[in-house]
Amino acid sequence: FVATDALLADSSVRRLVGLLGKTQRWAQLGRGLWIVPSRGVHTIGMMFPIDLIFLSKEKEVVWVEEHVKPFRISKVSLKAMSVLELPPHTIYRSGTRVGDRLEIAPVR
Repeated sequence: FVATDALLADSSVRRLVGLLGKTQRWAQLGRGLWIVPSRGVHTIGMMFPIDLIFLSKEKEVVWVEEHVKPFRISKVSLKAMSVLELPPHTIYRSGTRVGDRLEIAPVR
C-alpha cells in the first residue's frame, strides 16, 4: 500500500488548501491526499517534504517525485489527471515506479 488513509481533494477549495497548515505530524505512514484533477502541485507554505505520485485517468503512475521540499513547484505532467501527496519516503518504501497501476477505493 502507498496509503491506507488518504483524503480526496476534489473541490477547488480543497485543492487550493491541500496540506497547507498541516504539521509534520500529518506525515505518518499510510496518510495521503489525492488531488483530483491535478497535473502538478506546489509546496509553498508547507512545513515538511512530501512524495508525489502523478496518476493518469486510469490511475497508472506517469511520474514520481520523491522528498519534495517546502517552497518548491513540481513538474507539470500533461499525462497526469491527479496527484497523490504522501509522506516522505513512501515511494521508496513501496517501490512504486512509473508504469505501476494503483487501485484507489473507499474504505467500507
